Amino acid sequence: MNYYNNDTIIYHNGKLVKAAEEKIDLYSQSLHYGLSVFEGVRSYKTASGETKIFKPVEHYERLKISAETVNLPYNYNTQALIDATYEVLKLNNLQDAYIRPVVYAPANMSFAPNTESYIFIQAWEMAPFLGEKLLRIMTSSFQRPNPKAFKMHAKVAGHYVNSILASQEAKAKGFDEALLLDINDNIAEGPGSNIFFEKDGVLHTPKPGYILSGITRATVFEICTKLNIPIVEGAYTIEQLKQADSVFFCGTAAEVIGWESIDDTIFPKPWKESLGAKIQEAYQNLVHEKN
Repeated sequence: MNYYNNDTIIYHNGKLVKAAEEKIDLYSQSLHYGLSVFEGVRSYKTASGETKIFKPVEHYERLKISAETVNLPYNYNTQALIDATYEVLKLNNLQDAYIRPVVYAPANMSFAPNTESYIFIQAWEMAPFLGEKLLRIMTSSFQRPNPKAFKMHAKVAGHYVNSILASQEAKAKGFDEALLLDINDNIAEGPGSNIFFEKDGVLHTPKPGYILSGITRATVFEICTKLNIPIVEGAYTIEQLKQADSVFFCGTAAEVIGWESIDDTIFPKPWKESLGAKIQEAYQNLVHEKN
C-alpha cells in the first residue's frame, strides 16, 4: 500500500510540508522504546458533498490524555490541530481518508523524562481495516497486557506490539483476525477493535479495565440508546462468547464489521438479521450524515 508519494503533504511541528522530505531523529525515545502516542481518525465525504472529520474533538482530546499519561509534554491546541487536519485533507485532495496524528519524543536514549515533544499529522485513503466480509476469528495465544503494567486507557505506540503479534499469529493460521483474552481468561478485544456480542436481544461488551475503551465503542453506545438496544458491560468467558447469536468488532479503522465464527464455531443468526447489522447501517448513516 502506498501511503504517500513525492507530492503528499503532512503537518509537522506547525508547518505543512512534503512527507518525502521530512525527517525524525534516529535517537528519539519513541523509535528506540516505543514511547509515542497516536490517534486513528477518519474523515468522510458526507451526503452533502462536504468533507467531515468524525468526532475530531474526541480524538484530539484523547491524544492529549494519552500524551500526558506517559509523560510526553503536550502543548498543542485542539482546534488548531483540527484546522491543520482539514488543511492536510484539502491539500492532498482527500475526503474519505484515514488520519494519523502522532506525538513523539525528541532525542533521548535514557529513560529520563522528556522536556518537549513533536507532532505530525498524516492522511491517506484506506478501505475498512478488516475488509467488509464477515470475519473468521481465532482466540489468540497472546493476552492483553496487565493494566498494572501499562496505562491501558492511553493509545501508546508500544502497546501495539502486542496487537501485531496477535494479528500476525491469527493470519498465519488462516484466520482473518485475533481475539485477545485478559489475564483472567475473559474476552478483551481485538488487536485494534472493541467487541460486542448479541444474546437474546441484548448486546454485551467487556467492561473497561483491560481494553482501550474506544471512541467508536462509545459511538455504538450512543446508537444503541437511539435504537433502544440494551447493552450490558461485564466479564465474559470465551465459552459464553461461543454461545452468542452474533458478534461484531468496531473501531475507527475497522468501522463496524461482523463475525462469521470464532475458532470455527459459527454464529447462528444471519448477519442481516442481527443487532450488529442495524448498528452497522446506523453508523454509516451517522458518519456520512445521512438521514
